Amino acid sequence: MSPAVEQKLDASIRRFGCFKPVVVREIEIEDGGTFAIGLEIIGGEHRAQSAVRVGLDSIPIFNLGPISDKEAKEISLADNARYGADDTLALAVLLKELGNENEIQSFLPYDNDDLTSIFSSQAIDLDELGIDGKFDGKEEQEREPELPIAKVPKTHAIMRFKVPLADSERITELIARIETAHGYTASDQLTNAGDALVHLLLTSTTSELDDE
Repeated sequence: MSPAVEQKLDASIRRFGCFKPVVVREIEIEDGGTFAIGLEIIGGEHRAQSAVRVGLDSIPIFNLGPISDKEAKEISLADNARYGADDTLALAVLLKELGNENEIQSFLPYDNDDLTSIFSSQAIDLDELGIDGKFDGKEEQEREPELPIAKVPKTHAIMRFKVPLADSERITELIARIETAHGYTASDQLTNAGDALVHLLLTSTTSELDDE
């Protein structure tokens, strides 16, 4: 999670509590030469960490028992997957009922671009367009064939890599500072972070080459 998303999660947990159980399994752990049963999080680790940060005394869990590593990995992936798509118009109506954009962004995972896109779905009014909703097919036949829509050129690629756990927090903070300092805030969070990382790497590489 980026620092901005982490702050929103903290705000959500602080506002509502941990209303979604953290999924765990039972594992055998060694404690001073003896073995005991411990719990391992396989779904909801970010929520658990956020609950600690905001000072909750306890969180709800759903214990799957002593399941295998393979099943735990499958459940973890399924828990993080997103099925289906939003009904954008219904989502726009719901969000407007909840409050203004600044308030919504403080605890829900939407940024300015997301909300602009969602709310724009309400801007189309059939009355303003002069459409009465009745079609006999004649108008459709008389219309000229539409030209194919040009594809938007691809500008970014998604890359995946691992960093040492001890360095992950420092790297995340550094990327966030570069985003702010150099104005990488206009796109979605992945693109902003990627642009900041490219800036950091290219600047560092150029500096090293100049030193040589």
